[in-house]
Amino acid sequence: MLGMVVFSVLLTSFSFYFYQVFYGANILLDQQDQTIIIQKEDDFDDVRNKFYDANIINDVISFSFVSKVLGYQDLVKPGVYQLNSGMSNLAAVRMLRAGNQKPVRITFNNVRLKFELAQKITENTGIETSEFESLLENNDFLSQFGVNTENVMTLFLPNTYEVYWTITAKELFAKMVAEHQKYWNADRLSKAKGLEMTPIEVSILASIVQAESIKDDERPTIAGLYLNRLKKNIALQADPTLVYALGDFTIQRVLNEFKRVQSPYNTYMNRGLPPGPINLPTISSIDAVLNHEVHDYIYMCAKEDFSGYHRFAKTLVEHNKNAALFQKALNERRIYR
Repeated sequence: MLGMVVFSVLLTSFSFYFYQVFYGANILLDQQDQTIIIQKEDDFDDVRNKFYDANIINDVISFSFVSKVLGYQDLVKPGVYQLNSGMSNLAAVRMLRAGNQKPVRITFNNVRLKFELAQKITENTGIETSEFESLLENNDFLSQFGVNTENVMTLFLPNTYEVYWTITAKELFAKMVAEHQKYWNADRLSKAKGLEMTPIEVSILASIVQAESIKDDERPTIAGLYLNRLKKNIALQADPTLVYALGDFTIQRVLNEFKRVQSPYNTYMNRGLPPGPINLPTISSIDAVLNHEVHDYIYMCAKEDFSGYHRFAKTLVEHNKNAALFQKALNERRIYR
């Protein structure tokens, strides 16, 4: 009889212990929820030590035991994982073993050059920046998407996207292509066709429009102006393209000597659009081209009050007057370059 009692007590004790090992709280005790990154090269020892060193697990032995029972020690998957305060070993190990990652956000905007895009788009992922940049510089790879190294950035729409940390460079590229195709719906394609332009050409023009003005409400007017010049086969003469060609983005005043720079991006010397965008145009900038203002302007000049707005003109005589006002304002502020 005594033996049965002892056995019952021991069984109850072991049952309670194992219940606690599997179902008791062991993750982030009295702490806030956290995300943790498991690197591609991490094995179970790395994960366990990382969790212990960061005070994520309270009892390392019970965590290791549950991991062993569930086979997680041989099934470590990289990624970003959400660990909740008071989580049990069982819940945590099941999540980790299944690879149930928490999506990460990637955001890219205010980009001029491909290496800047590569840096921003890979920032919260496990992708090496150089690996993504190599895709942007690979014409053999890009040809399947109908772009080249000059115009590839027209495929990328600045925004915030959710992806998994483990996404590969090619998978991320494919996702951006899918987002681009989603944006270019039948209505937008029809509008581009009405302009006798491809989506790539619309985006290149949008990048110039965006560089010309920080004012969203003015961009449809500027877009209409450049479309007028294209229709009349007049050189765009867009100052931002000279700055891009020179590669000096500190320039505040475009001088006549800059207009002689030998570059396909020099829209003073070359008619039509440059071979690629001079920045990553936003959706609103692209829409400004597709929904441009219809008018007869073919000249523009920044306002002398430095408000960011422009004066528009239909004739060269009127434009020269506007330009004189702005040049005078630049001189008064001692802006010579």
